[in-house]
Amino acid sequence: MGKGFFISKVVAVVCVVVAISAVATIIALSVVYAQEKSKNQETPTTATTAGPGTQTTTPSTPKEPWQRYRLPDSLSPISYNVTLWPRLTPNTDGLYIFSGYSTVLFTCVKETDLILIHSNKLNFTMFDGYHAQLKAVDGASAPQLKKSWLEVPTQYLVIQLSSPLQAGSTYELFTEFVGELADDLGGFYRSEYDEDGVRKILATTQMQPTDARKAFPCFDEPAMKAVFHMTLIHPHGTVALSNSMNYDGLNLIQTSFGPTEIMSTYLLAFVVCDFGFIQSDLGANVLIRIWARKKAIEEGQGAYALEKTGPILSFFEKYYKIPYPLKKSDQIALPDFSAGAMENWGLITYRETALLYNPAVSSNGDKEWVATVISHELAHMWFGNLVTTKWWNDLWLNEGFATYVSYLGANYAEPDWNMSDLIVLNEIIGVMAVDALASSHPLSSKEADVMRPEDINALFDSITYSKGAAVLRMLSSFITEEVFSNGLNTYLEEFKYKNTVYQDLWKNLQTAVDNAGIQLPHSVEVIMNRWILQMGFPVVTIDTKTGKISQKHFLLNPDSVVDVPSEFNYEWFVPITWIKTGAAKDQYWLLTKEATNADMTTGDGDWLIANIDMKGFYRVNYDSENWDRILTKLSTQHQDIPVINRAQIIDDAFNLARAKIVSTTLALSTTRFLNTELEYMPWQTATRNLDYFVLMFDRSEVYGPMQGYINKKVTPLFKHFEELTANWTKIPEKHTDQYNQVNALSWGCSTGVDGCKELTTAWFKEWMDNPDNNKISPNLRTTVYCSAIAEGGAVEWDFAWKMYKSATIASEAEKLLYALSCTKQPWLLNRYLEYCLDPTMIRKQDATFTINYIAGNPIGQPLAWDFIRANWAHIFNDYGGGSMSFGRLISGVTKRFSSEFEYKQLLQFKEDNINQLGSAASSFEQALERTKANMDWVALNKELVFDWFTSEISGTKPRSKD
Repeated sequence: MGKGFFISKVVAVVCVVVAISAVATIIALSVVYAQEKSKNQETPTTATTAGPGTQTTTPSTPKEPWQRYRLPDSLSPISYNVTLWPRLTPNTDGLYIFSGYSTVLFTCVKETDLILIHSNKLNFTMFDGYHAQLKAVDGASAPQLKKSWLEVPTQYLVIQLSSPLQAGSTYELFTEFVGELADDLGGFYRSEYDEDGVRKILATTQMQPTDARKAFPCFDEPAMKAVFHMTLIHPHGTVALSNSMNYDGLNLIQTSFGPTEIMSTYLLAFVVCDFGFIQSDLGANVLIRIWARKKAIEEGQGAYALEKTGPILSFFEKYYKIPYPLKKSDQIALPDFSAGAMENWGLITYRETALLYNPAVSSNGDKEWVATVISHELAHMWFGNLVTTKWWNDLWLNEGFATYVSYLGANYAEPDWNMSDLIVLNEIIGVMAVDALASSHPLSSKEADVMRPEDINALFDSITYSKGAAVLRMLSSFITEEVFSNGLNTYLEEFKYKNTVYQDLWKNLQTAVDNAGIQLPHSVEVIMNRWILQMGFPVVTIDTKTGKISQKHFLLNPDSVVDVPSEFNYEWFVPITWIKTGAAKDQYWLLTKEATNADMTTGDGDWLIANIDMKGFYRVNYDSENWDRILTKLSTQHQDIPVINRAQIIDDAFNLARAKIVSTTLALSTTRFLNTELEYMPWQTATRNLDYFVLMFDRSEVYGPMQGYINKKVTPLFKHFEELTANWTKIPEKHTDQYNQVNALSWGCSTGVDGCKELTTAWFKEWMDNPDNNKISPNLRTTVYCSAIAEGGAVEWDFAWKMYKSATIASEAEKLLYALSCTKQPWLLNRYLEYCLDPTMIRKQDATFTINYIAGNPIGQPLAWDFIRANWAHIFNDYGGGSMSFGRLISGVTKRFSSEFEYKQLLQFKEDNINQLGSAASSFEQALERTKANMDWVALNKELVFDWFTSEISGTKPRSKD
């Protein structure tokens, strides 16, 4: 799945199964839905023996198979025949519903008198008092049904039999059901949008991780792979799509699809809509189609995705050395979608911002996002779909891998962007801050620790995606990319259409390493276990006077207690790449807590930097003399240090200072050279770290001198881009220069660089005077909108809101959604918060992000905190629980917390809502730990930081000390 956050593709063919009588049955089912809906939401308080049609509640200690969250290993699905009919207009009760029936063909692996199959929020037609019909295949007789009921807590349809199913025999289970086509972004759901003043409804899906059971009864675990035969009944004028190709063109009453490949339930997808599409040339080996709202297609917003999908697919075919497994790749942009994208095999679903691009309105950042998300999703077609991890505890392997290679695919599609380096900024630096908390978690969990849907949802975090990508990038670096690719090929060939555990990948990579004659200090598995089975990462300290090297578990708050034991004692096998005075040296493996390498001693004038291009997932500290020499080199000839390492030096120093390993003044000193730096990566890294100072001090007296210092550093950059772009009238040619131009303008306006605010305000005023002709450069719009709205009042805000509501391009709407949070008027921010819980004003998929945007405003932060506390039950029930953006809401709203009062508020809020935390539970722990660290840091550094900034802007520079 895409972050956000991704993908899939498949060929499909269809079997036609719906007869007139079946359609009549489905119509009859829908009539009783309103009455049945309430039953499915009841949760009785007792767990009595259930007769036909009753529901029970699971006790805290599971005793029966249906009280456990994992399926027993007694049954194995072979195929499903599913027919669904979504209603795109509400019924007489005002509900949108779907109805359907399903036949699952399964094998009995072990003799059993119990059938457990997942079902959630479905209401069933009863057959002689039972929820299903069972028959044996090939003329054998099936046992009689004894009891059936819905076990709501564990989301099962439970069927007890009068006699056992026989091992080795095959059976069919038939069900008829009705469900709500809700707007909850999960399972089979509805999305709404306006086009030419007409409200339109489409039906779509999001099954990952555990919502296929909301669409039809199924064995809803990744290892329960099967073939799916789908049929969709849909209105005239709409098109039906699924994983595989449809049979015989599009029938306006029903569309049947060919059997899918053998695959997991979470990869199933189907859509009913009236979208338009563009496609690849006829006769191509793989049919590629881009689907979206008709107006978006007419405006050419799908052209870039179509242009890049083919090359990225070709790249992965060469990278994996395996042809694309399907005949078609449909990609569809949905107005309402919870994640960034989803890798459904053959029908990849996206947010509009992740697939659509309009060069007249979209920025280069929008374009990069489209390229990387498409690449991420297409990477899954092999790694994740063709071969699937057995259970969700290894989600990191699936998503971390797709995140890593998405940069390789995007780099192939856009070779001038330098995407292979941008992974450092986009993934690695950010996740290191999370993984440096004592409340972090290992990449790989024990299977027994990930059972409930909320446990699974909690794994969709930055550790899984970004740290997963970082450690795989590190592994690929020390065994070489070619060997890594060879190992992937044998892994995929051995396990195609099957399920694996992470050790299966290590074994294949080890074989590739051995075949290539690469010497490692230990096996791939032994080395990597230390990176995936324990949380965190080390800080490596190098003393260039003695050559002594040591490692220690890096914690952002050194006083935090790590209460999770590690069999490796929080030590790692660390591949150290390094340069001495610019010359590359042989890689060194740190295999113990301490070691000595005489080559790492330096003479007068020499300087040493380790972890070249940040290929390793660790931080580096040095003796004070080497730090001084590095700072001297930065201030005199910073180009002698690789650009990624200039960014690394800043990031390491600031984080080491927060961990009290070096002084805060040393960290600040790494930014002194920025007045001569023009590259994006060092500037962006400095921006992120100085943003922390802004968060901690923008409500204190430190803010003034800090703004003065940053103004001095950014003014030359502002002048540089003013000249480079002919007074802001041209777009820089270099991809990263386009990004750094935004840094120059953003910092310039926020710190008062002469002429900056006047510039942005004038641009915005010109647009207000002529709303149909927005001349502001797409790359600069987010910054310009924010600056102008911050300087303005209700008139500017209301204009931007009107433009947001009328925007037909999702990326433009997203820029305005953020900029509206920049106002300094509390009443406007409070009104904006209220809009967040009204789906007619702000889509559900955008609500938590908008609240976070408001919390990012120092005026909005206390308002947002009060708002989520006052509305927690509503937010949790309608927007959260299992939502993958829910944890981000807690992190975003509390990131400014740095006082005892705020810590106690957060702790009290957690205790008051202990049973309504869902997938955000770990985010509360991280927020508490982060708040405590912020409190300690501010108390220790406030006076020191004030003095340092004050002396810097006055011209006296105190010498830094570590």
